[in-house]
Amino acid sequence: MFTRSSSLAVFLVLAFGHCFVGCNAEQALQELSKQIPRQKAADRGVVPPPMSVPAANHGDTVKIASFNIQVFGTSKIGKPQVMNVLAAVVRRFDVVAIQEIRSKDTTLLPRFIEMINAEGAQYDYVIGPRLGRTSSKEQYAFVFDASRIAYDPQSIYTAHDSADLLHREPLVTRFSVRGLPARQAFTFTLVNIHTDPDDTDVELNALDDVFVAVQRDASGEDDVILLGDLNVDERHLGQLGGLPNIAWAVSGEKTNTRRTKSYDNIIFDRTATREYVGRWGVFDLTAEFGLTRDEALEVSDHLPVWAEFSAYEAGVAGPVATRPATAPR
Repeated sequence: MFTRSSSLAVFLVLAFGHCFVGCNAEQALQELSKQIPRQKAADRGVVPPPMSVPAANHGDTVKIASFNIQVFGTSKIGKPQVMNVLAAVVRRFDVVAIQEIRSKDTTLLPRFIEMINAEGAQYDYVIGPRLGRTSSKEQYAFVFDASRIAYDPQSIYTAHDSADLLHREPLVTRFSVRGLPARQAFTFTLVNIHTDPDDTDVELNALDDVFVAVQRDASGEDDVILLGDLNVDERHLGQLGGLPNIAWAVSGEKTNTRRTKSYDNIIFDRTATREYVGRWGVFDLTAEFGLTRDEALEVSDHLPVWAEFSAYEAGVAGPVATRPATAPR
């Protein structure tokens, strides 16, 4: 559990191109943990069933995904069949939070973006610093369709706790939808996280403080979406799951490639983020690309998870909050 008065500090990471340098920001919010009431599981509402395949991108909604690309490095990027699948996956979404970038090679993400954009797309990326307690470091990244989504370079920061409760502190970035009047466009902050499987209890009990600190940071953004590989299902979110009005997109579905565990999710405050339209899914690589299980495992041991949000702030543009009876292609 973070003690906000002593453990949680926020480090602002300024973006120059795609290089980030950490610098001190304001002292983290004081004594927040004493002020956060907890929510009973029964108060969270009913989660709609999933859709396996997201619809093609269109102007009324934004599809946000999370994907742990297992040990993403030079070995994987050297496999054309694997990379063709990864590029095709990213092009199905407006923003993808990526975990487990392992390579020290700084050309890895630019090369991946070139593959994604080879057919005329306009994706870009934000990447965070290398993190981890051991010699095996990881990076977080956000890959996004720059024709539809903008990001604020001054909004990027990494949460760090002096007590070292988190193995890989989350990467935070604020985004907005392009092509709409500024007051109507959905703006949102994404918090990218990969917990350590051996310390999930400790980390989930720290992430509630991270979530609230991001909600209350200087940006004033109320739509905070925490997403990534949590290494637990929705029933074991610890103190993060006890925050008032907390909601999750993925429920009752396995998210690993072997379809034995549920690790990945998309978390938000359901009263603040009314832009959520109730559509979500687990992107099945075997079904979508005709892969065998072994071929899908070459891509990753995780499947992408996704949720859909109105492109308009608070969903003001119209009736987008209904779920179709069948998954669109």
